[in-house]
Formats: sequence, C-alpha cells, structure tokens
Amino acid sequence: MLSAARSGRGYPLRVTRAQPDPARPPSLARRLRDAYEVLVREALKFGLVGAVGVVVDVAVFNWLLYGADVLHGRPIRAKIAASAVAILVNYLGSRYWTFRHRRQAPVHHEVALFVFFSLVGVGIQLLCLGISHYVLGLHSQLADNVSANLVGLPLGTLFRFWSYRRFVFGSEALAPAPSMLVPDTLDAPSEQGLPRSD
Repeated sequence: MLSAARSGRGYPLRVTRAQPDPARPPSLARRLRDAYEVLVREALKFGLVGAVGVVVDVAVFNWLLYGADVLHGRPIRAKIAASAVAILVNYLGSRYWTFRHRRQAPVHHEVALFVFFSLVGVGIQLLCLGISHYVLGLHSQLADNVSANLVGLPLGTLFRFWSYRRFVFGSEALAPAPSMLVPDTLDAPSEQGLPRSD
C-alpha cells in the first residue's frame, strides 16, 4: 500500500510504502493452509521412503523364505528379519529427509521411540500374517504375501506415519522466515513531520 505526503498546496512531495507490522500474527486461514502444505509434503516424502522400505521388506522376506531357503516354512521369522532391515532403511530416510525440518530430540530417545513404534507396526503385519497362515490355514506363497504385504503392510504403514509424526519427530517444526505482511493502512503525513491535508 502506498501513501503520499502532501505539502500545504496539495502537491505530493514523496511516496512511501507502508511498513509491515512484525507483531501481526498470520490469519487462521494462513496457518491452516501452511499446516496442510507441511502435512502433504511430509506424507509424500514418507510415502517415497516407505516405498523403498517396502521393496526392501518384500525382497528380503521372499529371499529368506523362498529364495535362499534360509527360513523355509518359517514365515514369521522371515518377516521379522525383513522388517528389521526395512526399519533401518525407513529410519535413515525419515530422519534425514522426511522430517529433517523438525527439531531433533536426543538421538537415543528418538531411535528408541522409532524402533518401538516400528515394532508395533510390524506387529500389525505379523498379526495379519499369523491369522492367514495359522488360523485360516493358507500356506501358499500368494497367501503369505497378500496377508503380510497387501493387508498388514498398509495398516502398519498408516500407524507408523501417525506415530512417527506425533511422537518420534513431533517436536516443533523449524519456523520459516516470517512473511512480509503489509497492513491495509496509510502512513499519516503528520507522522512524517509534514502538515496534514484534507
């Protein structure tokens, strides 16, 4: 917003720009929009990191259970081992990319919470796999992958995103530089040491 200081004859002497009020807080709509944008960015990054973790999880699971024949007939143990490798991949991606803009808690505290909630997420997957394999008696490779990776994995992923964002990396986000907000007011000419003209 521009304001003109005028002389006693009504001729403009100079044009000044209204200065922003640094104490003026952003509007509720602006805060909601900013929070939504942060949520979307974090969800997209978490999804990409999670996709890499899924590839690692599924690949290691099938390699141990059917490829290398290391844990043949022991899907629960194979899933635990695969999930442990995927948890490491997910932590590195979450800490150094997805949630890097948030203030860091002490590393040991952060890692402990991350592992705890990751294990809960793994427990959700194991529950789905166990019901399919041992309760329903579905022992095929397809049934194991559907229960563990198409049912349990999405449920565990949703839980992990919520818990990571809420508890592990839930510290205050690093604030961006305040925006320059120009108030909808004119500088009074009298404040510039000049006479006011009506």
